[in-house]
Amino acid sequence: MRILAILLLMAHAALGQVEPNAGTWKTFVIEVKDYRLPPPPNEKASALELQQVRNAQASATSSSFNDMLFWNAGAPGYRWGQLISSLTPPGLPPIREMALLNVAVYDATIAAWDSKYAFRRQRPVSGVKKNLPMPESPSYPCEYSVAAGAAATILSFAFPAKADSFNMLAQKVCAARILSGVQYPSDVKEGFELGKRIALKIIERAKTDGADIVWNGTVPSAPGLWNGTSPVGAAFGKRKLWLLDSANQFRPGAPPDFAKDMSELKSFRQTQMTRARAYYYATQDEWTDITNRKIFEYNLQNNAPRAARIYAMKSVALYDAFISCWEAKYYYWGIRPDQYDTTFHPTLITPPFPGYPSGHATLSSAVATVLGHFFPGDAKEFNDRARECAESRFEGGIHFRTDNEVGLTMGRKIGEKILSKQNVD
Repeated sequence: MRILAILLLMAHAALGQVEPNAGTWKTFVIEVKDYRLPPPPNEKASALELQQVRNAQASATSSSFNDMLFWNAGAPGYRWGQLISSLTPPGLPPIREMALLNVAVYDATIAAWDSKYAFRRQRPVSGVKKNLPMPESPSYPCEYSVAAGAAATILSFAFPAKADSFNMLAQKVCAARILSGVQYPSDVKEGFELGKRIALKIIERAKTDGADIVWNGTVPSAPGLWNGTSPVGAAFGKRKLWLLDSANQFRPGAPPDFAKDMSELKSFRQTQMTRARAYYYATQDEWTDITNRKIFEYNLQNNAPRAARIYAMKSVALYDAFISCWEAKYYYWGIRPDQYDTTFHPTLITPPFPGYPSGHATLSSAVATVLGHFFPGDAKEFNDRARECAESRFEGGIHFRTDNEVGLTMGRKIGEKILSKQNVD
């Protein structure tokens, strides 16, 4: 039996090479060196921990096993991303909160990988039942409890009324990892606390990101400009960005007179398909779904650092593009089609903010550019989807084509800059 255990240890050591250098990857907020964990428990203490695992497995219920399977599906941040997407109405993705979540999970994962490969603690290989496949990385700390600590802390900050629920879910994650038989309890405990500490650092930044800035301006009354009484997001352009130098870094030139655009829009003939596209893109957070699908297709759910980086870069691209686009909207106050020609009736309800440039076009193009870097074989698919998303706003009658074309170009530039600033491979 001892020989078998030694052979299993050797085999696992050979396999335990998931991104061994990820602890050196560039983070968004933290300095990884400040979060190196203390050494894991010694061999004698680890043997005692195995008894805790056996006790947990002996008392497990069918509900416990269901929790284990649920939280193990996907990368460590996957279920938390699903959860945050469900907390806001359809068509209103929580762009700021999603960026905070995914940046926290990413920075915490990179810090965890620094400690993993600093100590290279072997995972439990004997004496407990393996209820999940053995991950191919060192055991300490647990990447799933790291993500749980980070996510529950960020979500409690963003949605304080639900804090108890988030913490309860995080404890389910921790219990599930112990039940799995592939982690020591100390892996789970230290990981959870590490995730919490790093999330608190992200929250420090969030408290000064400008989300509380109130707009005290006035809507311009000049002809040819957007008009309304409650412009949504007029102060968004003053918020702190993640990677861009400034919100106006890629501000486009002034919009043209929209006479030709209006003529094109009025001559456009709707079909069942164009209406379907307009309503679909008006109500879906399609880029989160696409990102999840690609991570599964490329089997990256088992590569926690790489999956976390993709989620974070996608979210940061969305956020920086969002802030930049809204800065341009309120710099130019671009008029909407049904304001330019009051006899025109769009298919969709016109949003309560200026039109130029298109938010859907700008954000989709930025994310498509970032995802195309990580999945180059699918770059055309992403760019085609971004263009279709932009076109849906024309088909819905709430944007001129110029809004969309300018937004697509602006988003591509933002995506390229974000990739270069973070210097990802």
